[in-house]
Amino acid sequence: MAKAYERIADGIRESIRAGQLKPGERLPSETALADKYGRSVPTIREALRLLRDEGLIEKQHGRGNFVRQARTAVLRTNTRHQWEKGRAREPEPLRAKTGATEHDTGLQVNDLVFHAAYREIKAGKNVADAFGVPEGEVLVERTYRTRYAAERAPFALVTSYLVRDLVAENPDLLDSAKEPWPGGTQNQLFTVGIELDRIEEHVTARPPTPEEAEELELPPGTAVILLRKTSYDTNDRVVELSDITLPGDRTEMLFTTPLERW
Repeated sequence: MAKAYERIADGIRESIRAGQLKPGERLPSETALADKYGRSVPTIREALRLLRDEGLIEKQHGRGNFVRQARTAVLRTNTRHQWEKGRAREPEPLRAKTGATEHDTGLQVNDLVFHAAYREIKAGKNVADAFGVPEGEVLVERTYRTRYAAERAPFALVTSYLVRDLVAENPDLLDSAKEPWPGGTQNQLFTVGIELDRIEEHVTARPPTPEEAEELELPPGTAVILLRKTSYDTNDRVVELSDITLPGDRTEMLFTTPLERW
């Protein structure tokens, strides 16, 4: 049998889903809800806590509880990589019209706020082993944050690595001021004669760190999806590595595997 606070949460949840309480709307005060449902304020707080844990409402300090604005959803499919490769050799005006984030969200270029930062680092054991290079090899570490202009949280936390000596032939690939780069990483690699053969994606999940939860604005109890993306060229050499942290409350991953016919 449902507890009192669960029944109260059910009622508020139904009002949100039916559109009677709209995104951004403030809920009645805890005292007003206690009067409405004929229960104590502590019981109301338990119901509100449950709804916050589900990501349906959020508490704003000093203002009360509000219906949470739904974040823009991301549909990330494995077909995106062939789409990126297909446009890597297109003229820049065509490449500049759209990118991978627009592909995954349905948004337009002007809807997005983009930030990139580059730095040179020495490869630690984990990344060096992934690249098959000596520990201490100089890498270009690139961090990316892209968000919808109407929202504060980025779609993902992205850290990408390139072996510096592999791409230094084109100085633009060492300069974050050249971002956002039309055509993304596959076009960047194309400028130094590298063609990708395949991309491997290793997916896991875990609770977020406090820093990840804050930056991604995750509801309590929401997991993050961890994606390690490894790009191989046509010589079977690892040429790019990305660690991507995706918010579990607004990311859908779809994998389509064509099967050979008998």
